[in-house]
Amino acid sequence: MKYRTYQNSDLSISLLGLGCMRLPKIDPNKPDIDEAAAQEMVDYAYEHGINYFDTAHMYHDGASEEFMGRALKKFDRKSYFLATKMPVWMAESKEDIAKIFDLQLKRLQTDYFDFYLVHSLNVGHYQQMKEFGVYEFLKQKKEEGVIRHLGFSFHDKPELLEQICEEYEWDFAQIQLNYLDWEMQNAKRQYEILQAHHLPCIVMEPVRGGTLANPCEKSNQIFKAANPERSVASWALRYAATLPNVMTVLSGMSNMEQLQDNLSTMDPFVPLEQKDYEVIEQAVAAYKDFYTIPCTGCRYCMECPAGVEIPKMFALYNQYAPQHDTDGYKKAYLQTPESERVNHCVACGKCAKHCPQLIDIPERMKYLANYIKEHF
Repeated sequence: MKYRTYQNSDLSISLLGLGCMRLPKIDPNKPDIDEAAAQEMVDYAYEHGINYFDTAHMYHDGASEEFMGRALKKFDRKSYFLATKMPVWMAESKEDIAKIFDLQLKRLQTDYFDFYLVHSLNVGHYQQMKEFGVYEFLKQKKEEGVIRHLGFSFHDKPELLEQICEEYEWDFAQIQLNYLDWEMQNAKRQYEILQAHHLPCIVMEPVRGGTLANPCEKSNQIFKAANPERSVASWALRYAATLPNVMTVLSGMSNMEQLQDNLSTMDPFVPLEQKDYEVIEQAVAAYKDFYTIPCTGCRYCMECPAGVEIPKMFALYNQYAPQHDTDGYKKAYLQTPESERVNHCVACGKCAKHCPQLIDIPERMKYLANYIKEHF
């Protein structure tokens, strides 16, 4: 495993981190974790050098923190780094911030957090962070030693990121970065801002929720022609990990196969060369030939008041429509419960307010409804 040193310290952090948002599930359509399979993955990750474990209060509807507290208990607490996050949007008062924090300590069965983040900062969440004095509360916890390093995860425009970096003192930051979002969401500029402020960068969504493990058939062929021995997903991991200011690359792995493939990418780790970037440019151009919806399946948009299963609706479209597999799309769509389908969207806009990808979800739902009506 490749390790990187955190700032000017003796902390060595694995270049691959285990993201705990997409742990194995008993039922793909429900949040319940398959704990036996997930424990096997945690053990395997730890034994093969991963020492950074990232969870959050709302992952798996709260079950991720509880599971990770049990899963990591067998290991020496000083042998790994534990990260979780404060979801300011789930608080209704300043008092709720302390309650959530205390609950996280209890769930994760720990006395301290190595890395703690204000979760998913955008314009609205940043304002709420200020109103509830979240930074000041967490800063106090850091002074008490309950938090060792304080940072934030970010989902908005570079201008806000610059403001956040300038207005408060942080130890690190986490951004969405991959070869598709380098331009599409201006991750390039975000990365440069963190560099300028001397903040180590943690990468989330390096494979874009699995999209870059299988972007489209033409892109896959380009990658395989360049290197038949490497998986398509490995190109995305290497893209993020090659950047020098990246401290660790988080991957939300859902099965042992993904974990083993990602570990093989990082051990030994081979940085990208100029010829590799040229291959990626060709694959991105092929991907952009298709009209896809940039959903990562994070489920921040849920629950929908009208009952629409938003991530599933987007995933079905992305899976079948770019391949022009109308029959496959229709079959899969009609197998979903009627109450979860796009026609129930009332365009209330609640979902879009929480989307880290800034997707205009009501507009995309309207597009899907028209697409389905036209092609089915």
